[in-house]
Amino acid sequence: MFDFISFIPRAVVQGIPLLLGSTGETLTEKSGNLNLGIPGIMYVGAISGVIGSFFYEQSGNFRPLPGILIPLGCCLLGSLLMGLLYCFLTVTLRANQNVTGLALTTFGVGFGNFFGGSLIKLSGSSLPSIILSATSNAFRTSLPAAEKAGVFGRLVLSYGFLAYVAVIIALTVAWVLNRTRVGLHLRAVGENPNTADAAGINVSKYKYIATCTGSMIAGLGGLYYVMDYASGVWANDAFGDRGWLAIALVIFTVWRPNVGVLASFLFGGLYILHMYIPSGMNLAVKELYKMLPYVVTIIVLVLSSLRNKRENQPPASLGLAYFREER
Repeated sequence: MFDFISFIPRAVVQGIPLLLGSTGETLTEKSGNLNLGIPGIMYVGAISGVIGSFFYEQSGNFRPLPGILIPLGCCLLGSLLMGLLYCFLTVTLRANQNVTGLALTTFGVGFGNFFGGSLIKLSGSSLPSIILSATSNAFRTSLPAAEKAGVFGRLVLSYGFLAYVAVIIALTVAWVLNRTRVGLHLRAVGENPNTADAAGINVSKYKYIATCTGSMIAGLGGLYYVMDYASGVWANDAFGDRGWLAIALVIFTVWRPNVGVLASFLFGGLYILHMYIPSGMNLAVKELYKMLPYVVTIIVLVLSSLRNKRENQPPASLGLAYFREER
């Protein structure tokens, strides 16, 4: 029998980094910036949090609240700097967004591996990894009623606080984009920056704020992966393709962060489905199961293109640099 009771919580935990990454990228793309550096930004966010928590744990006076706030602050700072670098190159210097994003991904992975390897040497670990168990326990603490609520508690209440924060952030971003004047201005910048500029909207300001905020949200996804999903274990190159899956999730949700909440859990389930479906020793079948998230994304992209509804299309100026002189 398929064990849904154990499958669903693991799918949710697997999907939270994707939710944070896709929410950040959706906010960024709504401003017209195509940031393919999200995998690198998530990596930098993760290693920045790991650096902060490593030195705090080494101090020998660990307390849960600072143990959470220090890596959170370091993560947000590292992700913010990556977002500022992307904006400086693409908005101020008008560099190609695709090339800049890919360069940031390469840089972010290299940055994380360099400092991750340095921390492993400092810790004196005999394994190619470090374990931040105290910080992880603080992040993974579930709600007090989780154990007493039976199946409901296991399915809904058994997650660390960042999982609930991720859902709140996604719903808040969706509300801001669709229900506020700030969201209207941001969508105008993404659709037609020339018209937005003529209406008195500061295009560069909105692009900077949306991209940097989106980068910080995506960075939290990297921190969640290490501190919650991986139980505080940092190992170089352990992220896999989750950053790219987050970008694929943006297409899957047709640029709607509220849809991304359930879609990320679906992606998380598809990502680990090969672990729950019997396939014997046939490794080829397992690899086919691992393709499911990408196959589903391609199908959704094809169907949304065939329907040709404007609300299912990306922002009109996505990936294009804005030259005010051409207005």
